[in-house]
Amino acid sequence: MKRETAVGTRDLPATPNPRWFRRPEFVYSAALFSIAILVLSIASYGAGGILRDHHPGLAFFFFLYGIFTISAGYDQPRLGYVSFDRVSQVASILILGPLDAAWVNGLASLIFPWRRLWIGTPLGRVVTASLNNAGLMALMIFGCGSLYRLLGGPIPLLELNGVAVVLLLVLMVSMQIANEVMLGIHVLLRDARSSWSIHPFALGLEIGSGLTAVLVAIFFNRMELPVVALLLVVLSAGMLALRQFARMRIRLEALVEERTKVLREQAVELERLATHDQLTGLFNRRYADSFLTMRIEEFRRYGRRFSIALIDLDHFKRINDQQSHEVGDQVLKRVARIFDGRCRETDVVARYGGEEFLLCFPEADAPRVARICEELRQTVETTDWSDLASGIHVSLSAGIAEMRHDLDLGGLVNAADLKLYAAKHAGRNLVFA
Repeated sequence: MKRETAVGTRDLPATPNPRWFRRPEFVYSAALFSIAILVLSIASYGAGGILRDHHPGLAFFFFLYGIFTISAGYDQPRLGYVSFDRVSQVASILILGPLDAAWVNGLASLIFPWRRLWIGTPLGRVVTASLNNAGLMALMIFGCGSLYRLLGGPIPLLELNGVAVVLLLVLMVSMQIANEVMLGIHVLLRDARSSWSIHPFALGLEIGSGLTAVLVAIFFNRMELPVVALLLVVLSAGMLALRQFARMRIRLEALVEERTKVLREQAVELERLATHDQLTGLFNRRYADSFLTMRIEEFRRYGRRFSIALIDLDHFKRINDQQSHEVGDQVLKRVARIFDGRCRETDVVARYGGEEFLLCFPEADAPRVARICEELRQTVETTDWSDLASGIHVSLSAGIAEMRHDLDLGGLVNAADLKLYAAKHAGRNLVFA
């Protein structure tokens, strides 16, 4: 599995940055690449050169095969670029040895990202990805392959036994850990955050690539060339088929995620419509009654007092008849904003009827609610309504009731309604508690 970090799997619009070579991820990638060149050069000098025991044509084959296994990958939205390059990496270790395999696969990883220039990826990202991938792969292959050989792992691999299986497992696990650590450092420097996750399909692909590499190595080391060629053709076709399957899966997941998001938004909107008044945005009567029922239960069980206020706009029908229903709607909206803006977050403000509002005040007695409603009455009365219509005047009347043990929902609302009727009968623009 390989993640093309700096080039990115989601090609962003080109935003040239003349100082990309100063960015921390580029500095890290350049350092990683330099260390890899230094380590491999020293190792090559100590070994007396490269490809001492293999024909250059074999190295060239694995170089091409490495390019193919990388290009047969796919873009995974959460993981990045996932490819089959572990097949070429592990197989080349088990055939060529860790040093030659590091040179060959490092060169393939160095060259592959440059294709992104043709699709508009900025040069800085291409260079960073090229250096990072080449340095990471070369160090990982040489280091983990050398560990495998040091522990007694057979190279070339001709057959499987218990010891070989254990050492091959150590090889693959160590390669994965090295890949994740070095790549994680790059992501941390680039995005200023760590990012590590396990995706079941990608993990299965990783395990399958390792097993495939072992199969390729054994066939390559023991079988005739036609048999090896047939195996590689079959495996290559399987890689391409898996890539197509992965792309279909990703598109399906994206479609499901999009549909789920739409359904979630629709559910939220339906819930809002079920509990809110469309015109004013306040809670509606259904929600208010449900809320009051819960408050009454809490009052009876825990003694948590509360009071309500029924507020009615005075002569509202006259506004609708003389001005228009559109002006009346604007008045309702503005009154709703006044109520909502001057009440506490714990209070509930609801449109209870046409021009009638119900306000619930937890932990408040009737005198306190009366003072609040008087402030609301004065605010509404002194508000300038001339921008809605000339000569318009808006006032309100309010009736207040405090919860008592002998009241239920209907009795509580009726008690507030009687006070509201008294305020209307006394001349309107009044608050009665």
